[in-house]
Amino acid sequence: MRTSGVFGLITMAVVLPALVSGGDIVHEDDRFPKIPGCSNHFVLVKVQTWINGVEDSEFVGVGARFGPTIVSKEKHANRTGLVVSDPHDCCSPPRNEISGDVLLVHRGSCKFTTKAKIAEAAGASAILIVNNRRELYKMVCDGNETDLHIKIPAVMLPHDAGASLESVISSKHSVAVQLYSPDRPLVDTAEIFLWLMAVGTILCASIWSAWSSREASIEYEKLLKDAPEELLNMESTGSSGVVDINTLSAILFVLIASGFLVMLYKFMSTWFVEILVVLFCIGGIEGLQTCLVALLSRWFKQAGDSFIKVPFFGAVSYLTLAITPFCVAFAVLWAVYRQKAFAWIGQDILGIALILTVIQIVRVPNLKVGTVLLSCAFLYDIFWVFASHWFFHESVMIVVARGDRSGEDGVPMLLKIPRMFDPWGGYSIIGFGDILLPGLLVAFSLRYDWATKKNVNAGYFLWSMVAYGSGLLITYVALNLMDGHGQPALLYIVPFTLDIIVNGISGQIIFLFFIFKTSAGTLLSLGWKRGELKNLWTTGQPDRICPHIKASLQ
Repeated sequence: MRTSGVFGLITMAVVLPALVSGGDIVHEDDRFPKIPGCSNHFVLVKVQTWINGVEDSEFVGVGARFGPTIVSKEKHANRTGLVVSDPHDCCSPPRNEISGDVLLVHRGSCKFTTKAKIAEAAGASAILIVNNRRELYKMVCDGNETDLHIKIPAVMLPHDAGASLESVISSKHSVAVQLYSPDRPLVDTAEIFLWLMAVGTILCASIWSAWSSREASIEYEKLLKDAPEELLNMESTGSSGVVDINTLSAILFVLIASGFLVMLYKFMSTWFVEILVVLFCIGGIEGLQTCLVALLSRWFKQAGDSFIKVPFFGAVSYLTLAITPFCVAFAVLWAVYRQKAFAWIGQDILGIALILTVIQIVRVPNLKVGTVLLSCAFLYDIFWVFASHWFFHESVMIVVARGDRSGEDGVPMLLKIPRMFDPWGGYSIIGFGDILLPGLLVAFSLRYDWATKKNVNAGYFLWSMVAYGSGLLITYVALNLMDGHGQPALLYIVPFTLDIIVNGISGQIIFLFFIFKTSAGTLLSLGWKRGELKNLWTTGQPDRICPHIKASLQ
């Protein structure tokens, strides 16, 4: 099981995708400042089509910074005929008759504003500009342009959408389109459920970790009473199947994660995502199997305690043998149907099971290691979301999380929930690392509370959970304030986890300054006030006297 935990850690947390919004959000472009006649906000535009009067495909484009505002209600949008410009680039007056139709033109040869002016002069009611690539492109104006009072809307379409429309028109079919840009809801219910899912996962993982640790401690003390001299060094090795990470491995982890992230970015393709899917399935099978065995062994104790020797795997319980085929079938079915609308359910189940298992197996032994791990992850997340623009001209983290250039919706190391009441659809997502890494420290705080027999109010776990939940909540607030621009969740979670709980209730003051802080450790102030800082920072457990020594003292 120790191998399982390490493998799970590598497969899912070596890449920490930033928290990003679900749809194809279009952002402002400050490199081209707004000028009179060219000051629209960038918005996504639905392009609904009809072929020979029958409703057909719906495409998504992006509105230009110039031209009139596109209506937000479908009922206010007009259905208008679509014609292909001749010449295709519309850099000179069209030779074909327009008469109020929407003009479909190709990108290139002249400015976007020039195309729009020529289309307007020819009598077009709107212009659809087909990009020369799959991605959308923001149509802006040059700073020295004048006479930008364009009265028809302009929308950019991706290349595949434009090619599809042009093919239908060339087949002598009648095509009509309707343009509108519906508003997103103020509150995304998917983000609420995702928040509950992340917080609930850490809560369950922490309880499981603390429960296992307490059972192992009880068993250890029983054995120590019977054979104290032989077991004096057992505590230093930790419980069976548990991996305690150290300071060096915490630093190396982030360095290895950076190298793996760059590899994903450079080699991102359909076949590479297929490899990640296989790795995710293997880790998900192990995680789901571990969770189910731990749960069902309470009811099927005899099957859980009876073992059979299996080649290459050693002693395996009958309960594990019975559960494994189900876990394998579940993961395989998810992999086969992962493109379906319901596949997010299977992905979340496998992902949560994997996170629970890793937090149960891989543990932060003390406050020092936890602080180093989260501080490195804090810098890692910020660099690969924001600073990577300087070296790669785009956010490496967000490109990997979205699965750009792969033909897929993104890497599988994500929890995702569909935007159920959003007219644009898509998913709200959070990376495994944004749950796993803070979860390791939260689980440590609960293990310490149980080991020292602290109640909820006097312990550290409650403040850790409040800190994580608050940090994640602020992440979603920032996400919405920035119009869905991808955010590094650990930018907000780590300062909260490391800082807010330090000063108890007074931590609310730190809320105003958390983004500027890179604190030196979780629970430092509380540990210092309670005289437990040394134990928290170094040993991560209370001072324990061996039973035979304790008896002699009495």
